[in-house]
Amino acid sequence: MNNGSKNSKGKILVTGGAGFIGSHTAVALVEAGYEPVIIDNLSNSESGVLEALGNITGWNLSFYEADCRNKTALDTLAEKEGAFVGVMHFAAYKSVGESVKEPLKYYENNIGSLTALLDFADRHSIPNFIFSSSCTVYGEPDDLPVTEDHPMKPAESPYGNTKQIGENIVRDFVAAKKNIKAVNLRYFNPIGAHPSGLIGELPKGVPENLLPYLTQVAYGQREHLTIFGNDYDTRDGTCMRDYIHVMDIARAHVDALAWLESRSEPSINEVFNVGIGTGTTVLELIQAFEEATGVSVKYVIGERRSGDIEKVYADPKKIKETIGWEPRHTITDALRDSWNWQKNLRA
Repeated sequence: MNNGSKNSKGKILVTGGAGFIGSHTAVALVEAGYEPVIIDNLSNSESGVLEALGNITGWNLSFYEADCRNKTALDTLAEKEGAFVGVMHFAAYKSVGESVKEPLKYYENNIGSLTALLDFADRHSIPNFIFSSSCTVYGEPDDLPVTEDHPMKPAESPYGNTKQIGENIVRDFVAAKKNIKAVNLRYFNPIGAHPSGLIGELPKGVPENLLPYLTQVAYGQREHLTIFGNDYDTRDGTCMRDYIHVMDIARAHVDALAWLESRSEPSINEVFNVGIGTGTTVLELIQAFEEATGVSVKYVIGERRSGDIEKVYADPKKIKETIGWEPRHTITDALRDSWNWQKNLRA
């Protein structure tokens, strides 16, 4: 395996790089000619992901097991790795439901890690910063599809609030420093897995997100899926989301980085939606999974869950027109890849 290339476009610090979106973005970075350097405390991921990344990319990726809030660990990493051309910050707790129950856990980790990473980028003169934001910053939107100009309404959960606060911190930091360019990617609902089936979404314990729970039910690992509420104002009463393949999200980060590097302005702070632009309800997603895989999914209807938004989907026009990104995968592709990952995981 390679440990880098003289023709590399540069090193990118990928925080949370053993996690779901971070690991897939590491693959996309290698494919685009960058050298991802991963830092992850493995609080919600597994070290085995690193071996899988090596098998996919053919590279022995640099990995540091540490908390992003640990400035000493960050500085030690920089001493060993040398200069970075960018930071992609994925490391954060991400469960809406858990954040309602444990808000301090989310504020301490999600905000603390961001401020530590921005300070790190400043002290080590790293010019490009990409923040993993979320459509939760919109709260319960008044109009659909949601554009980037939609006002940030009060967040429906502490998780969503950490993303709103995070974007404000990035904005204020860029305005103060004048020597860093940043993009905040507001992605919608990532699903899917790498087509190889070697990496995918692998939460520890009981999954909080829909797809890993759904595939575990389909595999027989769990008895049934609970749908939280069927009395919303949607086509079938269940919540509606904009589901997007994780590899499309990964590519959006690489495209955003390339766009930042192409800009001559010393200071940029931009936001982009990352979604396919259509809404799918929970029941529609279950039906699509069954049609794509031929496997039935047992489910029951439960009460509404605190913190859930009724319906949201993106207007992705801005990112397409500005940096040329658009999705390449369908929901069916994502569901098949998720199922392939689940089968390989349990084989």
